[in-house]
Amino acid sequence: MAEVKSHEFDGFLKRKPLPVRLFLVYGPDRGLVSERAAALAAVSGVDLNDAFSVVKLDAGEVGSQPGRLIDEMNAIGLFGGDRLVWVRNAGSEKGLSDALEILSKMPAGPSTLIIEAGDLKKGAGLRKAAESGSAVVAIPCYADDGRALQALIDQELAAEGLRISPAARSRLVETIGGDRLASRNEVRKLALYCRGRELIEEQDVEEIVGDASAISTDDAVDAILKGDKDGFLHAIQKIVSSKTPVFLVLQGCLRQFQLLELMRAEMDEKRAPAAQAMATLGRHLHFRRKPIVENALKTWTGPAIRRETQRLQAAILQSRQRPALEDTIAMQTMLATVLQSARR
Repeated sequence: MAEVKSHEFDGFLKRKPLPVRLFLVYGPDRGLVSERAAALAAVSGVDLNDAFSVVKLDAGEVGSQPGRLIDEMNAIGLFGGDRLVWVRNAGSEKGLSDALEILSKMPAGPSTLIIEAGDLKKGAGLRKAAESGSAVVAIPCYADDGRALQALIDQELAAEGLRISPAARSRLVETIGGDRLASRNEVRKLALYCRGRELIEEQDVEEIVGDASAISTDDAVDAILKGDKDGFLHAIQKIVSSKTPVFLVLQGCLRQFQLLELMRAEMDEKRAPAAQAMATLGRHLHFRRKPIVENALKTWTGPAIRRETQRLQAAILQSRQRPALEDTIAMQTMLATVLQSARR
C-alpha cells in the first residue's frame, strides 16, 4: 500500500493517470476527508454528472455482503466507459473491509473506488485491508497544521484578490483548524464580507468569523460535563453555524467519558483523590478544562461513567447505520447526558 501524506496530496492528484483505482480516505477531520474524496473523484476521468457512471453508496448498504461492492465494481456502464463507486460513512463494516481486500487482489477493472471513512485506528479492519493491498492508496486526513492553514487562507483570499494584515491572519488562524470544510467556509465568509476592499483587518475577523477550531467542540463537551444545558445549546449553535459536523461533538464526548472511566478506575483502585488521577492521566488537558474534568470525577461514579460510555458508543453506531438521522441521534444523546450531569 502507498500512503499519501497531507503535503503530498496535491502533487499526487497531478499524476496522469492516477496509479491505482482503489482509494481509502480516512481520518478525524471529516471535512478534509470529504474534500479530498471529491478531489479524487474529479480527476478519476468519470463524468460526475452522469448518473449511470457514478454509484454512491452508504457503508451500511454494503453491510456484511462484500459481494454487493464487488458486483458494483465489476459492472459495465450502460453506455460503456469508466465508472466510479463512491462509499461514504465507512467504519468497522466487515463486508466493506472484506470487499476491499478481495478487490485489491483482482486485476484493475474499469471502475474507480473511493471509500470515505472516519478515524480508523491502526489494526482496524478497513485500514488493515488497505495496508495489505498493493493496489490501494490510503490517504489519512488529520486536522490542519499551521502550514496547511496558511496555505488555505492564501488560496481562498487570492481568489478574491484580497490581502490580510499580520494581526488579522494571526487571529484567523486561532479560530480555524478543527475541520477543513468548516475552516474553508469561514475563510470564504470573511472574503465575501470584505469583497471590494484591498486589506482585511483584525476587526473584520472578529466581527464575521465564528469559532471553527477544535476548542469549539471542547466548549460543548465541557458544558455536558458541567450539566449546563443552556451553555451546551449555545456551544452547539456556534458549531452548527460554522458548518462543523455535530457528530464531532459526540465523538469528543465519548473520548472524554472514556478518559473519565480510566481516571475513575485509578481513583477507585488506589483510593486516590481526583487531583492525583488528573496529575497522572490528565496532564495533556488544557489548563482551563482541568477543573471541569476534576469536578466531573468527583460527581460521577465508576458504574455511571461506564453506562454513559456504553450509551455514547451505541449512539455513534446508530448514527453510522442511519446517516440521515446522524444529527438527531447525536443531539438527543448529548442532551440526555447533559441532564444526567445536572442531576449529579
